[in-house]
Amino acid sequence: MTSRLPFVDLQAQRRRIGPRLDAALARVLAHGQFILGPEVKELETRLARFSGVKHCVTCANGTDALLLPLMAWGIGPGDAVLVPSFTFVASAEVVVLAGATPIFVDVARDSFNMTAESLALGVLAARESGLTPKVAMPVDLFGQPADFARLEPVSRKHGLRILSDAAQSYGGGQGNRRVGSLVAVTSTSFFPSKPLGAYGDGGAIFTDDDDLAEALKSIRMHGQGIDKYHNVRIGLNSRLDTLQAAVLIEKLAILEDEVAARDRIAGRYSQALADVCEVPQVAAGNASAWAQYTILVENRDGVAKVLDADGIPTAIYYPIPVHRQEGYRHFPIAKGGLPVSEELARLVLSLPMHPYLEPADQDRVIQAVRRAVGQQHPYRR
Repeated sequence: MTSRLPFVDLQAQRRRIGPRLDAALARVLAHGQFILGPEVKELETRLARFSGVKHCVTCANGTDALLLPLMAWGIGPGDAVLVPSFTFVASAEVVVLAGATPIFVDVARDSFNMTAESLALGVLAARESGLTPKVAMPVDLFGQPADFARLEPVSRKHGLRILSDAAQSYGGGQGNRRVGSLVAVTSTSFFPSKPLGAYGDGGAIFTDDDDLAEALKSIRMHGQGIDKYHNVRIGLNSRLDTLQAAVLIEKLAILEDEVAARDRIAGRYSQALADVCEVPQVAAGNASAWAQYTILVENRDGVAKVLDADGIPTAIYYPIPVHRQEGYRHFPIAKGGLPVSEELARLVLSLPMHPYLEPADQDRVIQAVRRAVGQQHPYRR
């Protein structure tokens, strides 16, 4: 019987650094400071240094990492936040939780990321709806940084702050700068399957803004002022567990090596599959963290079924654009519609991707995809 490959292999990573992880966790168990213990501060310092920014503020999860900056900026009723529809729902969810209105915009077919053209059309839709556009929230989907060179001029023209949703791109970069320092405020997630993942939930915000960093630290502690019984603003309970920080310190030490391995695997996939399906494109100057390796293929469900029979797991990120989800259908969309988001939802298929995918297993995935696509729908360039 054919063995089944893991889609993401966290156990292979654990075999590499298991003793270091065990020792790090044992230190936390010994000192007993389980909430905002010394490892949290150490992690924040290391992450800020890694990204090349002054401040890293950790929090409980990636969703809160998006919500906290919106709260710090006072985003609320009557405000609009421009969000791509082709993303995980959390990107839009936080806008609603803040009391504002998400305006859904479209993405590029080759990068899966927000386009400047649709951002501008989303601003028009917001104003026509009687809303004040305040924030653009591009998402670095599947690991590649957004096209900030084009998004920033549009944002400046319309007075928008940029909040980069880098939940999938931490470890990537643009030019000689790493994710976390590409725009004024960046948020990321440490969900276990992310390129830098904890053994539970966690998130972080990166910025050079001293005042924003202090506000974020206050908000994550119930709006704390001089102490926990002095509250100067509305806040949340959104602190990173010390145990998770200890895990992340050890994983950060190997992140560069793991991202390089992901990049090699992605390059091999693309070279071998470009003649049978559409493979992801990385823009010149970009470095993807390759949270996912996603192809575009007709009869996606048929291809996935053939791969599953061969022991090759796949995933669909995302089968329904957010603007089509029941909870979000009543929110405005960019003028001209979101045709690319809707098409991608029909075509995307993600293949196994992690740093420990051996060459023989890569070959197995490649051969299975070529066979499956050929059976279902021959690709014509």
